[in-house]
Amino acid sequence: MNKIKNFSKPMLSTLAIVMTAFLAGCGGSGGGGGDVGPGSVCSGAGCVDLGTAANYVILDEVTVTYTPTATVSSTAKITGNIGISPAAASFITGLALDLPAGGTYSTSTLVSGKIYAPGYAAPTPANLTTAVADKNTAYTAAAGMATAGGGLAGGSPGVACPGAGALGGITLTPGVYTCTVAVSIGAGTAVTLSGAGVYVIKTTQGLTQAANTQVTLSNGALPENIFWQVAGAVSIEAGAHMQGVIMTASNISLVTGATVKGRLLAATGVLMDSNTVTQP
Repeated sequence: MNKIKNFSKPMLSTLAIVMTAFLAGCGGSGGGGGDVGPGSVCSGAGCVDLGTAANYVILDEVTVTYTPTATVSSTAKITGNIGISPAAASFITGLALDLPAGGTYSTSTLVSGKIYAPGYAAPTPANLTTAVADKNTAYTAAAGMATAGGGLAGGSPGVACPGAGALGGITLTPGVYTCTVAVSIGAGTAVTLSGAGVYVIKTTQGLTQAANTQVTLSNGALPENIFWQVAGAVSIEAGAHMQGVIMTASNISLVTGATVKGRLLAATGVLMDSNTVTQP
Protein backbone atom coordinates (compact mmCIF):
# COMPACT_ATOMS: atom_id res chain seq x y z
CA MET A 1 0.00 0.00 0.00
CA ASN A 2 2.79 2.42 0.88
CA LYS A 3 4.39 1.79 -2.51
CA ILE A 4 1.11 2.56 -4.27
CA LYS A 5 0.64 5.78 -2.25
CA ASN A 6 4.21 6.93 -2.90
CA PHE A 7 3.81 6.24 -6.63
CA SER A 8 0.48 8.04 -6.90
CA LYS A 9 1.74 11.34 -5.42
CA PRO A 10 4.21 12.22 -8.23
CA MET A 11 1.67 11.00 -10.80
CA LEU A 12 -0.98 13.38 -9.42
CA SER A 13 1.50 16.26 -9.36
CA THR A 14 2.45 15.63 -12.98
CA LEU A 15 -1.21 15.44 -13.99
CA ALA A 16 -1.91 18.78 -12.29
CA ILE A 17 0.93 20.45 -14.17
CA VAL A 18 -0.24 19.05 -17.50
CA MET A 19 -3.85 20.15 -16.90
CA THR A 20 -2.71 23.66 -15.92
CA ALA A 21 -0.68 24.01 -19.10
CA PHE A 22 -3.55 22.65 -21.18
CA LEU A 23 -6.09 25.06 -19.71
CA ALA A 24 -3.72 27.99 -20.13
CA GLY A 25 -3.30 27.08 -23.77
CA CYS A 26 -7.06 26.95 -24.25
CA GLY A 27 -7.38 30.55 -23.08
CA GLY A 28 -5.98 31.98 -26.31
CA SER A 29 -7.13 31.82 -29.90
CA GLY A 30 -4.29 30.71 -32.14
CA GLY A 31 -1.93 33.50 -33.14
CA GLY A 32 -4.32 36.26 -32.14
CA GLY A 33 -6.47 37.55 -29.32
CA GLY A 34 -5.39 38.25 -25.77
CA ASP A 35 -4.91 41.46 -23.86
CA VAL A 36 -1.83 43.24 -25.18
CA GLY A 37 -2.66 46.55 -23.48
CA PRO A 38 -2.43 49.98 -25.11
CA GLY A 39 1.33 49.97 -25.62
CA SER A 40 3.36 53.14 -25.03
CA VAL A 41 1.64 56.52 -25.05
CA CYS A 42 3.10 60.02 -25.22
CA SER A 43 2.93 61.85 -21.91
CA GLY A 44 4.09 65.25 -20.76
CA ALA A 45 4.45 68.70 -22.26
CA GLY A 46 3.77 69.04 -25.96
CA CYS A 47 1.98 65.70 -26.35
CA VAL A 48 -1.26 65.31 -28.25
CA ASP A 49 -3.67 63.77 -25.75
CA LEU A 50 -5.30 60.77 -27.44
CA GLY A 51 -7.55 59.98 -24.50
CA THR A 52 -9.09 56.54 -24.78
CA ALA A 53 -8.22 56.41 -28.50
CA ALA A 54 -4.77 55.39 -27.26
CA ASN A 55 -6.28 52.00 -26.40
CA TYR A 56 -6.30 51.12 -30.11
CA VAL A 57 -3.64 50.57 -32.74
CA ILE A 58 -6.34 51.05 -35.42
CA LEU A 59 -9.50 53.09 -34.91
CA ASP A 60 -11.88 54.13 -37.67
CA GLU A 61 -15.49 55.18 -38.10
CA VAL A 62 -16.39 53.55 -41.44
CA THR A 63 -14.35 50.50 -42.44
CA VAL A 64 -11.26 48.45 -41.61
CA THR A 65 -10.16 46.17 -44.44
CA TYR A 66 -7.29 43.67 -44.44
CA THR A 67 -6.23 41.73 -47.52
CA PRO A 68 -3.97 38.87 -46.37
CA THR A 69 -1.37 37.11 -48.47
CA ALA A 70 -2.51 34.26 -50.73
CA THR A 71 -1.23 31.82 -48.09
CA VAL A 72 -3.40 32.27 -45.02
CA SER A 73 -1.18 32.86 -41.98
CA SER A 74 -1.87 32.03 -38.37
CA THR A 75 0.79 34.54 -37.33
CA ALA A 76 -0.52 37.86 -36.05
CA LYS A 77 0.19 40.80 -38.38
CA ILE A 78 -1.44 43.51 -36.27
CA THR A 79 -0.35 44.09 -32.66
CA GLY A 80 -2.83 46.08 -30.60
CA ASN A 81 -6.58 46.52 -30.40
CA ILE A 82 -8.81 47.46 -33.33
CA GLY A 83 -11.98 49.51 -33.01
CA ILE A 84 -14.71 50.61 -35.41
CA SER A 85 -17.68 52.90 -34.70
CA PRO A 86 -20.35 53.84 -35.62
CA ALA A 87 -20.07 51.30 -38.49
CA ALA A 88 -20.86 47.70 -37.53
CA ALA A 89 -18.50 44.74 -37.26
CA SER A 90 -19.55 43.67 -40.76
CA PHE A 91 -17.47 46.58 -42.06
CA ILE A 92 -14.31 44.92 -40.72
CA THR A 93 -13.29 42.58 -43.52
CA GLY A 94 -10.45 40.14 -44.14
CA LEU A 95 -9.78 39.32 -40.48
CA ALA A 96 -12.21 36.40 -40.03
CA LEU A 97 -13.53 37.63 -36.71
CA ASP A 98 -14.33 35.13 -33.97
CA LEU A 99 -17.00 36.50 -31.59
CA PRO A 100 -18.21 34.32 -28.72
CA ALA A 101 -21.89 34.56 -27.82
CA GLY A 102 -22.50 37.68 -25.73
CA GLY A 103 -18.88 38.74 -26.12
CA THR A 104 -17.57 42.27 -25.66
CA TYR A 105 -14.85 41.73 -28.27
CA SER A 106 -13.89 39.42 -31.10
CA THR A 107 -10.50 37.96 -32.02
CA SER A 108 -8.60 37.06 -35.16
CA THR A 109 -5.54 34.93 -35.83
CA LEU A 110 -4.14 37.95 -37.67
CA VAL A 111 -4.47 40.24 -34.66
CA SER A 112 -2.57 40.09 -31.38
CA GLY A 113 -5.18 42.06 -29.50
CA LYS A 114 -8.94 42.49 -29.39
CA ILE A 115 -11.39 43.78 -31.99
CA TYR A 116 -14.27 45.98 -30.88
CA ALA A 117 -17.46 46.99 -32.71
CA PRO A 118 -20.63 48.80 -31.57
CA GLY A 119 -22.89 45.74 -31.87
CA TYR A 120 -20.97 43.85 -29.19
CA ALA A 121 -22.03 43.53 -25.55
CA ALA A 122 -21.77 46.42 -23.10
CA PRO A 123 -19.64 48.34 -22.28
CA THR A 124 -18.11 48.12 -25.77
CA PRO A 125 -20.56 50.46 -27.61
CA ALA A 126 -20.17 53.26 -25.04
CA ASN A 127 -16.39 52.80 -24.91
CA LEU A 128 -16.14 53.09 -28.69
CA THR A 129 -18.28 56.24 -28.78
CA THR A 130 -15.92 57.82 -26.25
CA ALA A 131 -12.80 56.64 -28.10
CA VAL A 132 -13.98 58.07 -31.44
CA ALA A 133 -14.83 61.38 -29.75
CA ASP A 134 -11.36 61.40 -28.13
CA LYS A 135 -9.77 60.66 -31.51
CA ASN A 136 -11.52 63.60 -33.12
CA THR A 137 -10.69 65.88 -30.19
CA ALA A 138 -7.02 64.92 -30.50
CA TYR A 139 -7.09 65.62 -34.25
CA THR A 140 -8.55 69.08 -33.69
CA ALA A 141 -6.11 69.84 -30.88
CA ALA A 142 -3.13 68.88 -33.05
CA ALA A 143 -4.43 70.98 -35.94
CA GLY A 144 -4.60 73.99 -33.65
CA MET A 145 -1.03 73.75 -32.35
CA ALA A 146 1.22 76.68 -33.15
CA THR A 147 4.45 76.09 -35.03
CA ALA A 148 7.21 75.51 -32.48
CA GLY A 149 10.65 74.06 -31.83
CA GLY A 150 12.41 72.84 -34.96
CA GLY A 151 9.75 74.49 -37.11
CA LEU A 152 10.65 77.98 -35.95
CA ALA A 153 13.41 80.22 -37.24
CA GLY A 154 16.51 79.42 -35.26
CA GLY A 155 15.37 75.82 -34.78
CA SER A 156 16.49 72.87 -36.84
CA PRO A 157 15.73 72.83 -39.72
CA GLY A 158 14.08 76.13 -38.77
CA VAL A 159 11.32 76.03 -41.41
CA ALA A 160 7.62 75.71 -40.64
CA CYS A 161 7.11 73.32 -43.56
CA PRO A 162 10.51 71.75 -44.36
CA GLY A 163 11.21 71.08 -48.02
CA ALA A 164 7.92 72.74 -48.90
CA GLY A 165 6.33 69.47 -47.79
CA ALA A 166 8.88 67.17 -49.48
CA LEU A 167 10.48 65.68 -46.37
CA GLY A 168 12.77 63.13 -48.06
CA GLY A 169 16.40 63.61 -47.07
CA ILE A 170 15.57 66.02 -44.24
CA THR A 171 16.35 65.63 -40.54
CA LEU A 172 13.73 67.01 -38.17
CA THR A 173 14.20 67.83 -34.49
CA PRO A 174 11.36 67.96 -31.94
CA GLY A 175 8.76 70.62 -32.64
CA VAL A 176 5.53 71.47 -34.42
CA TYR A 177 5.67 71.72 -38.22
CA THR A 178 2.86 73.33 -40.21
CA CYS A 179 2.25 72.70 -43.92
CA THR A 180 -0.51 73.98 -46.18
CA VAL A 181 0.67 71.75 -49.01
CA ALA A 182 0.75 67.97 -49.40
CA VAL A 183 3.48 66.24 -47.40
CA SER A 184 5.53 63.52 -49.06
CA ILE A 185 8.52 61.25 -48.57
CA GLY A 186 9.84 60.76 -52.08
CA ALA A 187 11.28 57.71 -53.79
CA GLY A 188 14.81 56.80 -52.80
CA THR A 189 14.75 59.02 -49.71
CA ALA A 190 14.17 58.85 -45.97
CA VAL A 191 13.15 61.34 -43.32
CA THR A 192 14.97 61.25 -39.99
CA LEU A 193 13.49 62.42 -36.71
CA SER A 194 16.36 63.05 -34.34
CA GLY A 195 16.16 63.76 -30.62
CA ALA A 196 13.98 63.00 -27.62
CA GLY A 197 10.79 65.05 -27.53
CA VAL A 198 7.47 65.48 -29.30
CA TYR A 199 7.02 65.87 -33.06
CA VAL A 200 3.78 67.16 -34.61
CA ILE A 201 3.75 67.30 -38.41
CA LYS A 202 0.57 68.96 -39.68
CA THR A 203 -0.82 69.41 -43.16
CA THR A 204 -4.08 70.73 -44.54
CA GLN A 205 -3.57 68.36 -47.49
CA GLY A 206 -2.57 64.68 -47.80
CA LEU A 207 0.44 62.53 -46.91
CA THR A 208 2.21 60.13 -49.29
CA GLN A 209 5.18 57.92 -48.51
CA ALA A 210 6.84 56.39 -51.57
CA ALA A 211 7.59 52.69 -51.88
CA ASN A 212 10.52 51.28 -49.89
CA THR A 213 11.22 54.55 -48.06
CA GLN A 214 11.80 54.90 -44.35
CA VAL A 215 10.85 57.10 -41.43
CA THR A 216 13.95 56.73 -39.28
CA LEU A 217 14.20 57.60 -35.58
CA SER A 218 17.45 58.45 -33.82
CA ASN A 219 18.87 59.97 -30.64
CA GLY A 220 15.91 59.14 -28.44
CA ALA A 221 13.01 59.82 -30.83
CA LEU A 222 10.07 57.47 -30.11
CA PRO A 223 7.10 56.51 -32.32
CA GLU A 224 4.55 57.27 -29.59
CA ASN A 225 5.83 60.86 -29.51
CA ILE A 226 5.35 61.47 -33.25
CA PHE A 227 2.02 62.77 -34.57
CA TRP A 228 1.11 63.10 -38.23
CA GLN A 229 -2.01 65.30 -38.38
CA VAL A 230 -3.34 65.04 -41.92
CA ALA A 231 -6.51 66.62 -43.31
CA GLY A 232 -6.46 64.58 -46.53
CA ALA A 233 -5.86 60.96 -47.48
CA VAL A 234 -2.76 59.06 -46.36
CA SER A 235 -0.97 56.55 -48.60
CA ILE A 236 1.95 54.42 -47.42
CA GLU A 237 3.26 52.69 -50.52
CA ALA A 238 4.62 49.16 -50.97
CA GLY A 239 7.48 48.17 -48.69
CA ALA A 240 7.65 51.55 -46.95
CA HIS A 241 8.13 51.82 -43.18
CA MET A 242 6.21 54.52 -41.30
CA GLN A 243 6.56 55.44 -37.64
CA GLY A 244 4.27 57.53 -35.46
CA VAL A 245 0.61 58.18 -34.77
CA ILE A 246 -1.31 59.04 -37.95
CA MET A 247 -4.49 61.05 -37.41
CA THR A 248 -6.52 61.87 -40.50
CA ALA A 249 -9.94 63.29 -41.32
CA SER A 250 -9.91 61.01 -44.36
CA ASN A 251 -8.60 57.47 -44.97
CA ILE A 252 -5.32 55.59 -44.59
CA SER A 253 -4.17 53.15 -47.27
CA LEU A 254 -1.25 50.75 -46.76
CA VAL A 255 -0.02 49.20 -50.00
CA THR A 256 1.35 45.64 -50.12
CA GLY A 257 4.11 44.99 -47.60
CA ALA A 258 4.15 48.44 -45.99
CA THR A 259 4.80 48.40 -42.23
CA VAL A 260 3.87 50.79 -39.45
CA LYS A 261 5.15 51.23 -35.90
CA GLY A 262 2.56 53.52 -34.37
CA ARG A 263 -1.22 53.99 -34.62
CA LEU A 264 -3.71 54.48 -37.43
CA LEU A 265 -6.56 56.78 -36.39
CA ALA A 266 -8.80 57.59 -39.36
CA ALA A 267 -12.30 58.77 -40.23
CA THR A 268 -13.31 57.12 -43.51
CA GLY A 269 -11.35 53.88 -43.69
CA VAL A 270 -8.15 51.98 -42.93
CA LEU A 271 -7.24 49.79 -45.91
CA MET A 272 -4.43 47.25 -45.57
CA ASP A 273 -2.81 44.72 -47.90
CA SER A 274 -0.52 42.12 -46.28
CA ASN A 275 0.84 44.71 -43.87
CA THR A 276 2.36 44.59 -40.40
CA VAL A 277 1.08 47.22 -37.97
CA THR A 278 2.51 47.35 -34.45
CA GLN A 279 1.55 49.69 -31.64
CA PRO A 280 4.41 51.59 -29.96
